[in-house]
Amino acid sequence: MLVAVGLFGLAIGSFLNVVIVRVPAGRSIWRPRSACPRCRALLSWYDNIPVLSFLLLRGRCRTCGLPISWRYPIVEAITAVALVLAYLAFGPTTEFVVAGVLLAALVAITAIDLQHLLIPDVITLPGILVGLAANLATGRISWLESVIGIILAGGLFLAIILVSGGGMGGGDLKLGAMLGAFLGWKALLFALFVAVVVAGVFGVALLASGLRGRKDAVPFGPFLAMGGAMALFWGERVFGWYVSGFGG
Repeated sequence: MLVAVGLFGLAIGSFLNVVIVRVPAGRSIWRPRSACPRCRALLSWYDNIPVLSFLLLRGRCRTCGLPISWRYPIVEAITAVALVLAYLAFGPTTEFVVAGVLLAALVAITAIDLQHLLIPDVITLPGILVGLAANLATGRISWLESVIGIILAGGLFLAIILVSGGGMGGGDLKLGAMLGAFLGWKALLFALFVAVVVAGVFGVALLASGLRGRKDAVPFGPFLAMGGAMALFWGERVFGWYVSGFGG
């Protein structure tokens, strides 16, 4: 079953690569068929096998030899690993399905934000509704916790945007609200904590190494996505452990 989930994850990752390329450009993710951006040769099915085709083609277009980005196999492999971990954590349940949807969305958002400094509304806004509806349908967390998570994330990020004068974008606000919808407010707090700490350490490292200056933009979306993924697996347990510490 894990092998089947992994293969399914590779296929989903292949689809996410289409999303990552076409959504920022405002193109349809359904049509036309995938093609080489330089020679426009349509990709055959055997050139579209996740990870394997990239390796067999040695990372180049079969027709014109244009180098293929390493992002393609990386996204496919990460998606497969994420779904396998979700299956190990939740088993063959509706929780696994919900977790898979969230993790796939986070993979796509991370890749897009890293490349374009953009978190697409077309993913996050429907994601808020999907997260809320999923919790209503499955009862994983109460609808109230989900709604509080949406409001809490939206309020926190709105305050940061206003105080910083635009140092953080509206895309981060909507991504935070999406995480709140899926995870609920308790796990959301853990996700935000992880995102802020990791982003802070990473930012200091970039400044110290000279790879970035103080005014250079660094996307926060990938850190939010990392925090959200970790909170999906451990958020509520960590929150419970933390709160129980105050009870003696």
